[in-house]
Parts: sequence; structure tokens; C-alpha cells
Amino acid sequence: MADLFSVINTIQCLEKAYIKDAVTPKEYTAACSKLLVQYKAAFKQVQSDEIPSVESFMRKYRMDCPAAIERIKEDRPITIKDDKGNTSKCIADIVSLFITIMDKLRLEIRAMDEIHPDLKELMETMSRLSILPADFEGKEKTRAWLETLNAMQAHDELTDQQVRQLLFDLESTYNGFNRVLHSM
Repeated sequence: MADLFSVINTIQCLEKAYIKDAVTPKEYTAACSKLLVQYKAAFKQVQSDEIPSVESFMRKYRMDCPAAIERIKEDRPITIKDDKGNTSKCIADIVSLFITIMDKLRLEIRAMDEIHPDLKELMETMSRLSILPADFEGKEKTRAWLETLNAMQAHDELTDQQVRQLLFDLESTYNGFNRVLHSM
């Protein structure tokens, strides 16, 4: 039981250290991953009818470790994104959204309310996909276009120059996305 108690406390301290920027993301990820494995092993040793969950263990021993419990529930360091194990689905959705948006623009569908939902979904799906680097240039370009569209009224339409630039940015983002996939 002492092992489990110390692992939970250590996870809590690591979370606090990461929040205070006292450890680098790389150090944090490695330490947190190791601690989560240790937690699983330690919890299996104490799990019983009396202690069916980590929450019951923490209540019994009056532990106040909210950050640790969050890490344990998510079962991953905060630095690792969660694409919910649906990498293939995310990739398919991203490709589909790229094609849909570019086709709409080529068919002269330019109204903010017809482009914005797909572009927003593209941004959210790219953000969920853990294989994309955090500094992927396409995310920034997409975010910038979302800001442009957010400043418009629903009935406003993109100009010819905006459509041309958006198509160029989408094509270059799509090509960058494909390069990331091929480098795996």
C-alpha cells in the first residue's frame, strides 16, 4: 500500500512541477509514463473488495491529489494528445474535409456560413490527431482563416483574391499533411 501511496503522491508532485515549468515536457512525459506503469502495478497489488478503485484508496488514506487522479484516469501524460485511438478515422476525416472545402470554393460557394463549419471541423480534427507535430504549419494557416471567417457576417462572401489565397493555403497544408503521413 505504501508503494501505491508514494506513486500517487509522486504523480501529483510531477504534475505541479510541470505546471510550474520546473521540468521540461520531454522529462515530464518520460517520468509520467513510467509512473503510470508503476501505478498500474502497485494498484493491482492492493485492489480488493475493500479497495475496488483508486478513488476508494485515496479516500481511505485521506489523499488530496486531484492532478494525479486526473492523470491516472486519462492514463497518459498531459503532453500526449488523445486522438481516442482513431488515427485512421482522423486521417480520413481530414482528407475528406480538405477535399470538401476545396471543392466548395471551386464551385464558387463562398459564403462564410457555408465554409466556416467545415474549416472549423478541419481545425478540430487536425488538433486531435496526435501524429501531427504541434508546430504543423497547416494548423496556423487554418486558424488564421478561421479568424478571418469569424470576423465576417454569415451572409458575407469571400472575395476572388481571398478564395484564391484560401485554396493555395489549403493545397499547401494538404501537401504538408501528406508529407507527415509519408514520413511515418
